[in-house]
Amino acid sequence: MKGSLIVLCVFIVGCVLGTTGILPADWQNSHLSTYVLYALMLQVGLNIGSNPNLKNLVKEIRWKFLLIPLATISGTLLFSACASFLLTKWSVFDCMAVGSGFAYYSLSSILITQFKEASLGIQLATELGTIALLANIFREMMALLGTPLLVRYFGKLAPISAAGVNSMDVVLPMISRFSGKEMIPVAIFHGILIDLSVPFFVSLFCRL
Repeated sequence: MKGSLIVLCVFIVGCVLGTTGILPADWQNSHLSTYVLYALMLQVGLNIGSNPNLKNLVKEIRWKFLLIPLATISGTLLFSACASFLLTKWSVFDCMAVGSGFAYYSLSSILITQFKEASLGIQLATELGTIALLANIFREMMALLGTPLLVRYFGKLAPISAAGVNSMDVVLPMISRFSGKEMIPVAIFHGILIDLSVPFFVSLFCRL
């Protein structure tokens, strides 16, 4: 939770700096966000490739494990699509692009801003990227704080699905504590697959 609050504070500071015009104009008009995006994609690859348990995890993979990330993806996209009936300003595909972050707030928000700039303009694209950032931060915090209740009322797999990509890192200690240590390989496998799916689904729905 501390990490999420830090990210939220940094985001607020960025908004203040942007609106007050303190930052140099060439910073705002540069391709800095694109380079940050490349760095994030590199970090995804390094994070997955450097996992010391990756080989053992691959050996323990069972086909039934695929049902969990599939349920996470389909459920998230379904309810994101339903949100478009309430948020009439945004299309169903815009809402599904936001949901496709699966709690990966840093990557999804930048991707959405980059992809939607051409069709919506920089202002609306930034607004949608901000919505994605906040929505996915809230998803992480809700999974982190709500794990005991999710396990109690919906079962051991519920916090894994609710955590999205964070089932393999931030929320993993809570999953281990309340769902049991036997759920750790499942949570890591789920997180890796969801992590890999974020760029694909976000780019797909941004282009529809």
